[in-house]
Amino acid sequence: MSSETWLVVGLGNPGPDYSHNRHNVGQMVLDELAARIGGSFKSHKARAQVLEGRLGIGGPRVVLAKPLTYMNVSGGPTAALAKFFGIGADHVIAVHDEIDIPFGTIKLKIGGGEGGHNGLRDISKALGTKDYHRVRVGVGRPPGRMDTADYVLRDFAATEKKELPFLIGDAADAVESLASEGLLNAQQRFHSAGK
Repeated sequence: MSSETWLVVGLGNPGPDYSHNRHNVGQMVLDELAARIGGSFKSHKARAQVLEGRLGIGGPRVVLAKPLTYMNVSGGPTAALAKFFGIGADHVIAVHDEIDIPFGTIKLKIGGGEGGHNGLRDISKALGTKDYHRVRVGVGRPPGRMDTADYVLRDFAATEKKELPFLIGDAADAVESLASEGLLNAQQRFHSAGK
């Protein structure tokens, strides 16, 4: 399985104003993966920052990508990179924030709906399929009647910031597990751990 290349796309919005928002947790996870690989992102013509490398010693080859577009138009860079590197949709992993699962929880799946997530909706449209992998990083639901967009475009709360490095580390582990061991093994590891 490790001979195949995976395209791992961290969803978020570009620029420093957004970098610590809940909506950008996917890009935070990619920064963690880049640190593990020991490389740095370079600009790519597909309107993304890209880093090629291997996950772990002898692990799967990956193309880590952070689109330079806004979240809602993540599909263009994702599809362009998949085409450029010759990677099928079944080897695309989108790492994204998920309000439908509690903060600190990680869930993995392939296909299915986008749950109102416009970044995923745009990727599905651009790839022409929903059958790509998702690493869903739980950020919890907005409190009270707060608008969902306002909630995800805010930084994590002070109490969450203490736990955030662990969440990002776990999500990076989930990406590595998915690419190395396959979806089922990764799901068993992360879903049954009560994470």
